[in-house]
Amino acid sequence: MFRKWLRESFLTFGGLSVAILLLAGRFVGPLLASVQEWPPVAGLRSAIAFNVGVTVGIVSGVVIAFVAITVLGIVASRKEKDVATIGDIAAMLPRNRQEVVLGGLLSVNAGVVEELMFRLALPALIFGASGSSIAAVVGSLALFGALHLYQGVAGILGTAFVGSLMFLLYVVTGSIAAPIIAHALFDLRSLVLLPVTVFGAHKIDGRVQKFIPRPVPSRQAPERLPQGPPTSSGG
Repeated sequence: MFRKWLRESFLTFGGLSVAILLLAGRFVGPLLASVQEWPPVAGLRSAIAFNVGVTVGIVSGVVIAFVAITVLGIVASRKEKDVATIGDIAAMLPRNRQEVVLGGLLSVNAGVVEELMFRLALPALIFGASGSSIAAVVGSLALFGALHLYQGVAGILGTAFVGSLMFLLYVVTGSIAAPIIAHALFDLRSLVLLPVTVFGAHKIDGRVQKFIPRPVPSRQAPERLPQGPPTSSGG
């Protein structure tokens, strides 16, 4: 399944991104320039451009916050024996060494193809069709969130919020490389770091043991486990 996701994501989002950029790539520059003229974006870019201290402070703050949230998440998850996620993606987390490797590839792939699709190609297409930078940004973010419907309402809202941060990073820096790297690191945290540090997934050889059994979180553990073999639905 991980290999299927990786293949389909690369071909679907990667292929569509290339096709759309061939058709609407000429609108990428004008859209970026238009969004950079929005007062909040222009003000932030001016503050960064003329004040090195502000730039260093913002970058340092983001890095420290990311590391702190990650460490706290690992500690809490190891204590609860469960990974806190935005949306319902627990079943997608890697459970053995081979899946961890594929999770890493999925993370890098998502960082590249999804950013090309939702920060460059799709917004350029909407901007070219509508002439509105607001429609381009809002429309691409809405679709980005809607495609995570399988994660539930929390996943849709959380994904849209993260997407908006990636868009802000893109328009402030003027480089698509910045959100690509940030997106890949964010996914590597979820699909590699947490499964390894919380469940020890890297210790399980999927060719011998398909997955590491995950204990029931203490907050959900029943007072008394039933005796006898599990049913087909709970096995």
